[in-house]
Amino acid sequence: MGVIETTRMRARESRVTATRKQTDLPLGQILPGDCIAAMRGLPDASIDLVFADPPYNLQLGGDLNRPDGSQVDAVDDHWDQFDSFAAYDEFTRAWLAEARRVLKPDGALWVIGSYHNIYRVGAILQDLGFWILNDIVWRKTNPMPNFRGTRFTNAHETLLWASQGEKAKYHFNYRAMKTLNDELQMRSDWTFPVCGGQERLKGDDGHKAHPTQKPEALLYRLILAATEKGDIVLDPFFGTGTTGAVATRLGRQWIGCEQEEQYRKVAQARIAKELPLDESALTTMQSRRSAPKVAFGTLVENGYIAPGTQVFDTKRRWTATVRADGSLAHGKQTGSIHGLGKELQGAPSCNGWTFWYREKDGKAQQIDAARQMYLLATED
Repeated sequence: MGVIETTRMRARESRVTATRKQTDLPLGQILPGDCIAAMRGLPDASIDLVFADPPYNLQLGGDLNRPDGSQVDAVDDHWDQFDSFAAYDEFTRAWLAEARRVLKPDGALWVIGSYHNIYRVGAILQDLGFWILNDIVWRKTNPMPNFRGTRFTNAHETLLWASQGEKAKYHFNYRAMKTLNDELQMRSDWTFPVCGGQERLKGDDGHKAHPTQKPEALLYRLILAATEKGDIVLDPFFGTGTTGAVATRLGRQWIGCEQEEQYRKVAQARIAKELPLDESALTTMQSRRSAPKVAFGTLVENGYIAPGTQVFDTKRRWTATVRADGSLAHGKQTGSIHGLGKELQGAPSCNGWTFWYREKDGKAQQIDAARQMYLLATED
């Protein structure tokens, strides 16, 4: 048998093995019980991305009250409580080891935490052979105040992005991130509000369904940054299903692990309502201009303008489709809101905020109106 034929056979065998692995995976399912046991049932090297929001082990001491005497709804659930740092470290090492095993060689891990746990998690993942690519600071626009006035207001959380090793390959959609940020390089400090409003899920009693529900915009950005359409995202601490909802919207596949039945029910109902974006809206690209104070991509990832929205100029000479990374597509022409407007007009420059319109309540509305709505919602 010739070398070429042998190579072809190996390639076919590799594709068959990959297909078999994917067929064996519980895609679109929330696995009940302990996440470590659940992950042990998954094949080696079968996952493209792990996003983990593990227990923070907050070590809270006593009740916390606001100045008006009302009690703060803090995280005091049993799943966030560990007897000692040693017990938390043992738990962390076990789930990280399983995450490393199930990740593909070019797969990556994202883990989020607070000062209570992220340094312990970071040291352990390095001990296991992961290689930290970035630490991302999620700066909260509306953090909970420090009611006791004894410390600085805790206004951020930290995400660690790690590959399988120092020399390992990994996916990074640099162009999509730059376009999402109106053609400036995406920085490692991300600003999002804490999950609230209609996005905050409530239980039957009217209280928060989950105390640490993450904003969808945060997951939107990191999943778009580190995966491709059809990739498989595993969330070992699935909670109310933010990862599954955003993965579904972006055309990615997902698997969740969640031991709490009430969270699984909320997540299943939430994801059942989620629809994937149109194929054309999922295409991403890079463009070339500088960013205003609010990037157009910020409006897209926060849901103020949905991917797939049709935008047009005031005379309706041109129509373009908003894509997942905040770029626009007009036939085969693509660009940012500014770049595509300039190209279509043959003009030296274009202010896309005032050039493009969308249909809103049956009327043409400048897309700048969405920017103003976002600014109003986040200025508090």
